[in-house]
Amino acid sequence: MATDELNTPLGLKKTPRFWPWPPATVVAAGLLGAILLTFALWAILNTDPLGGEPMGIAKVEGLAEIGLSERRPGGEEPISARPSRSPERDEQSQPPAESRESQPPEAKPQQAATSGEQIVTIIDGKSGTRQEIRIPSAADGDVLGVDPQLLEMTRNGPIPRIGANGLQASQAYAKPVPKRANSPQIVIVVTGLGVSASSTANAINKLPSPVTFAFGPYGTDLERVTGRARGLGHELLLQVPMEPFDYPENDPGPQTLLTSLTSEQNIERLHWAMSRFAGYVGVMNQTGARFTASEASFSPVIREISKRGLLYLDDGTSPRSLAGQIAGGSSVAFAKAALVLDTVPTAAAIDRALVRLEGMARENGIAVAITSALPVTVERIAIWAKAAENRGFTLAPISAAAARAKSS
Repeated sequence: MATDELNTPLGLKKTPRFWPWPPATVVAAGLLGAILLTFALWAILNTDPLGGEPMGIAKVEGLAEIGLSERRPGGEEPISARPSRSPERDEQSQPPAESRESQPPEAKPQQAATSGEQIVTIIDGKSGTRQEIRIPSAADGDVLGVDPQLLEMTRNGPIPRIGANGLQASQAYAKPVPKRANSPQIVIVVTGLGVSASSTANAINKLPSPVTFAFGPYGTDLERVTGRARGLGHELLLQVPMEPFDYPENDPGPQTLLTSLTSEQNIERLHWAMSRFAGYVGVMNQTGARFTASEASFSPVIREISKRGLLYLDDGTSPRSLAGQIAGGSSVAFAKAALVLDTVPTAAAIDRALVRLEGMARENGIAVAITSALPVTVERIAIWAKAAENRGFTLAPISAAAARAKSS
């Protein structure tokens, strides 16, 4: 028996000492603690108010380079062109009309990296939502052909206004009509453009310049596309979504004008639609059978359209529409479509509709038709237009019909 065992008290047995954790575990724990301590110090001392929020910077040209003064007489806000915006971004970046009406956003200019460049950030005063407005250069082609004196800056962006000299958009952007004695005029308006890039491009590339193009407010890259159409000689209309009888089962889209809203709310939504692009001669309805049948809801909108120097086209699809009656009392230039060319979207049916349109033009001196941008429709109209002049007809833009209706 060992000596140590003889000297050890009974019941006690000496155990060897050892580390409770392996050395590698101790080192890893130390590193983890150092990382956590560093992150805590960074969170406490960091002064970034955005907290790492993603930011984007767009290069823009100065106002002077596109012929727009920084401030107009009377202290009005500077005019800027709108960025091309998608409906998804608009829905995410804008609060409901009711909350936006309570407090206007703050326009905050920021200097860009180089001298003379500017980024304008619009911050909603209630929700804090931010939206950056790009002021395009003339090289972009976004504002070419748009008269800055016919634009007014609003919380939604620039919208049409009557110039100081009385010039109206319906006059400034109207295209001339060839004068041919005793020649019946035919107006064709292609609607629903801007949403489908392929259909829009097909219409722009194939249809002659007297054909009028109506763009909805929900398309992407609207400034560039409408600028190209305008540059090729087409008159433009803005299609404004209005409430149909089967709403909300049939929902024209965000910012639809509704009979359940106040006139102020509907005009705010109208201004939103008006700010999507520039250079149009007038407004037309997108659906809207219930809205255009309500005098209380529709009258303020027509008066606002007239106040902005625009004409109004009723698409003629609703027999209950009060557009003609209200337009007469508002002194707005007005026209109404008599026919939809592609109700039946086949080549034979469209050709028959065009023959009917010719008959209406002979009888009344002028006839207006609307149509979609279906490939078959665009093809039949392009073929018909080549021979229409030889048959004694003049293809005219929508402003010709509105001017004739107003004069009569």
